[in-house]
Amino acid sequence: MRKRKRTNRTAWIFTFLIVLTIFFIPYEKFDGLIQDMLNHYTTEYPSESDTTLDSNETINSDLHSQNAILINLNDQTILMEKHSKEIIFPASLTKIMTALVAIENISDLKKRISLPENMFSDLYTANASMAGFLPNEKVAAIDLLYGTMLPSGAEASIGLANEIAGSETAFVHLMNEKAKQLGMEDTHFTNATGLHHRDHYSSVKDISMLLEYALKNQTFRTIFTAERYSTSPSNLHPDGITFKSSMFKNIESSNLMSGEIIGGKTGYTEQAGLCLASIAEINGQEYLLITAGANGDHQTEQYNITDAIAVYKQL
Repeated sequence: MRKRKRTNRTAWIFTFLIVLTIFFIPYEKFDGLIQDMLNHYTTEYPSESDTTLDSNETINSDLHSQNAILINLNDQTILMEKHSKEIIFPASLTKIMTALVAIENISDLKKRISLPENMFSDLYTANASMAGFLPNEKVAAIDLLYGTMLPSGAEASIGLANEIAGSETAFVHLMNEKAKQLGMEDTHFTNATGLHHRDHYSSVKDISMLLEYALKNQTFRTIFTAERYSTSPSNLHPDGITFKSSMFKNIESSNLMSGEIIGGKTGYTEQAGLCLASIAEINGQEYLLITAGANGDHQTEQYNITDAIAVYKQL
């Protein structure tokens, strides 16, 4: 209705100006009047895109995270972006790609994979997060996948990489090829764990593309949305190991006012800050949120999770 009124009003003024020009106004002043009128009416009302941007900035303003992207997975609408294409260090969000490539390259998820003793020393030295598997343990592939995603176990990631490609280096080549296939233009991997390296980088926009694709794989989705998981007995853990998601264990309740957070993967290094890739179901719609670069560490408030709850509560 506003546009129609403004159009009618503008047309009336144009007609009036023409009449004035014919009878009263010298020609050289006519052009200035027309320009003044156009300037007034093109700046009087904000466009819809400006209004949307203002709304997004309001959502962004209270985030601890330096980078964020929020997507409605039902209609592919990007609802919020904050430096979404800026280069970041992805930390253990890397393991989303590790798990996806592993799932797509292992035909038998019950296959037992041996974890050689020599791969553990470097991980201990790097203070990598571990799932709890032991040197020379023989573990089912599916258990290594859960160990990669829930407790963010580096030994589980390397075990999968060695089994599939013969070495972590060769497996990383597969990861980078997959990133290229998915159009992740701002991403380059140098390892399968997310340990810091200056040439190991991504963006929250790229990670959103990766996670959206990965969630279409039912095995990946089941793992990503699991709160806890118990492994099958092994030669060194006859009672198995029980994992709890590093995200869910830091949330008092995943329930939101109109839905719940149903899955997620955390990440942290000193250089990356606190990161989180999560999905939530709210009012029958599914949303994906990637955040990175929040201050803090494992001993502080988990500001990545704080941000996710705050964003999802606004939907």
